[in-house]
Amino acid sequence: MSFESLGLAPALLRALADNGYATPTPIQAEGIPLVLAGHDVLGGAQTGTGKTAAFGLPLLQRLAEGNKPAAGPRKPRALILVPTRELAVQVADSIRSYSKYLRLNVTTIFGGAGMGPQVDNLRRGVDILVATPGRLIDHMQQGTAKLDAIEILVLDEADRMLDMGFLPAMKRILARVPSERQTLLFSATFESQIKQLALEFMRDPKQVQVAAQNAIAATIQHRAHPVDGSRKRDLLIDILTRRHSEQVLIFGKTKHGCNRLAEQLETAGLPAVAIHGNKSQAARQKALNAFKSGKARILVATDVAARGLDIPNLPLVINHDLPMVAEDYVHRIGRTGRNGMTGEALSLVSPDEAQLLRQIQRLLKADITLEAIEGYEPSRPIRLDGNAPGAARPGGQRPGGNRTPRKPGHRAHGKPADRGAHAHAHTGQKQGQGRGQGQGKPSGRRDSRA
Repeated sequence: MSFESLGLAPALLRALADNGYATPTPIQAEGIPLVLAGHDVLGGAQTGTGKTAAFGLPLLQRLAEGNKPAAGPRKPRALILVPTRELAVQVADSIRSYSKYLRLNVTTIFGGAGMGPQVDNLRRGVDILVATPGRLIDHMQQGTAKLDAIEILVLDEADRMLDMGFLPAMKRILARVPSERQTLLFSATFESQIKQLALEFMRDPKQVQVAAQNAIAATIQHRAHPVDGSRKRDLLIDILTRRHSEQVLIFGKTKHGCNRLAEQLETAGLPAVAIHGNKSQAARQKALNAFKSGKARILVATDVAARGLDIPNLPLVINHDLPMVAEDYVHRIGRTGRNGMTGEALSLVSPDEAQLLRQIQRLLKADITLEAIEGYEPSRPIRLDGNAPGAARPGGQRPGGNRTPRKPGHRAHGKPADRGAHAHAHTGQKQGQGRGQGQGKPSGRRDSRA
């Protein structure tokens, strides 16, 4: 199948040729004709399957062929909601590359950046608005973002937006866009809240599922090295020193932990950059650009900061800390093994993380090979029978009395803190926990400051 056979306009085909796109991916082959036909679409697709083009190309064609707006500054005709700043930048860049031969303007708005330039861009007029929910709410409250002319609404990575506590913000936004619109929702999983969202805000959506839920690429090799938590850094440095020629993405649990780990790698002679919610958008983008261009070999990131990263041919992902929610393992390792390429996912697992590894294996319906490294054997064995000392206890209790995160099916619905002014980490909190506005205790949500 070719892109020509999907009914795309010559201007879009020309842009695709410029980008070297020849054959549509499954989500593009199935989704593009449905969007072009005007249907609401509920798409199930992991990051890296080509879903941005699946909704972006037909969205551009429908806007280009539609009625031109009246004279004066243009109001947004298409709104693309995404969970994080990095994904907003990535989606906007892709849409701009597809629309290079069309007279359509694309603008991004997200937290962690100044409001002034965003307001100026909105006032000059925009056709396609790519936004994170919290910052869009800010603009709506100030009257600088008008949504009454929206014709097409896209909810990209809707499962992650729910997981980050954006449901109230999403509903406020959905209430402000015209009811007569086309709605496209993309999600890696179809949990009950996703289905409820589709039922409430979509009209007879056509469903496209191109991969099994929580599917991972068959080209990824999974391994885990048992090691005491106090020796993880030493083992990591040993691995990176031995594999000195490979680019690697390392996941840490907390913002402070990622900073500290990057500094420790630098001290060991392994140049590394870090991205997390406390860094300014400019600093995050600079670090990401250095990594994507190959100038930096090692990138240390938190789950939220790394969401939506598209890094071609990344050979290795290392989990310095296992994620507290098993589904995040799938999102993390999805950075490697893309487009048929081989990839490797290594996890450094302490005895206290045994239950987390067990949950990941249950989700994947497969074992992950445990390989002890000589000289780094843990002081006690990794037990995967659910009774390991220090493992998560039934009922969600961990040593010290802290609650473990909710199960994946139970999302927090609190107000997201999508504002750079509140981007502060708190000692002792798990990744993603911050203080909500006007609150005096940790909210328990993931970091939702997109």
